[in-house]
Amino acid sequence: MKKRPVWLDYLLIMAGTSLMALAIKGIFDPVSLVTGGFSGIAIIVKNLTEGIVEGGIPLWFTNLLLNIPLFVVTIRIKGWRYIKKTVFATIWLSAALIYVPDISLMPDDIFLASIFGGVISGTGIGLVLMANATTGGTDTMAAVIQHYLRHYSIARIMQVLDAIIVLAGVWTFGLNHALYAIISIYLVSKISDGILEGLKFSKLAYIISEHYVEIAEKILEELDRGATALDATGMYSGTEKKVLFCVVSRKEIVQLRDIVRSVDSNAFMIVSDVREVFGEGFIENIQ
Repeated sequence: MKKRPVWLDYLLIMAGTSLMALAIKGIFDPVSLVTGGFSGIAIIVKNLTEGIVEGGIPLWFTNLLLNIPLFVVTIRIKGWRYIKKTVFATIWLSAALIYVPDISLMPDDIFLASIFGGVISGTGIGLVLMANATTGGTDTMAAVIQHYLRHYSIARIMQVLDAIIVLAGVWTFGLNHALYAIISIYLVSKISDGILEGLKFSKLAYIISEHYVEIAEKILEELDRGATALDATGMYSGTEKKVLFCVVSRKEIVQLRDIVRSVDSNAFMIVSDVREVFGEGFIENIQ
């Protein structure tokens, strides 16, 4: 299997963190949306220090400052290899927060800001995750905490940490902004998941029919897909049966259904989603 070149991972990180910086500085910060993570803390800190420092403490400074001790602890616990891409991503994100212009892309519409901010940020995070990296923050902190509290999952710890940050946003900017921030959080999750897995979705079909040989032959002939016959026993009738196991792309599932109906209108067919399929005819390079 051909492995993706390392330079492409770092290119994805640079592109992803640049999009995240655009969402944080150009959309979330101007309308005071705290969507969790260290970037959310940075927005809160900037707002609270505007009366002390002109313009408040910069977003990039808070983001970098919070991550430095976290990286030191993580390296000691899990090693440099575990975190080197994340360190690069955090540094690049902080640099991007410096160079992204101080402009508000949607200053007068917090609803549109929550939507487009979520889409842009989710796209950026998805690209970073594709490179097997993160941008530090609560996900790295959750990994450190989970090292000592192994009965909790990293995902659950992250949820608690991000919830605390969003609640801090409620205290700073009010409930209205926090509710809009939840829209962004949901979109970030959906978009990043879609980038990682959306293009790899396939359909799995189980087909129970007395005419399984004919169905399998038509699948091979018309769809150029293979099928596997599994031995099964009907618990109600007690008879031996064959179950066809077949994986097709999303657009081919309609054709597969038509093939089954054309051969045996009484066939029993179960269709479910498959997140990833590796092998001939699907994803052949594990990256």
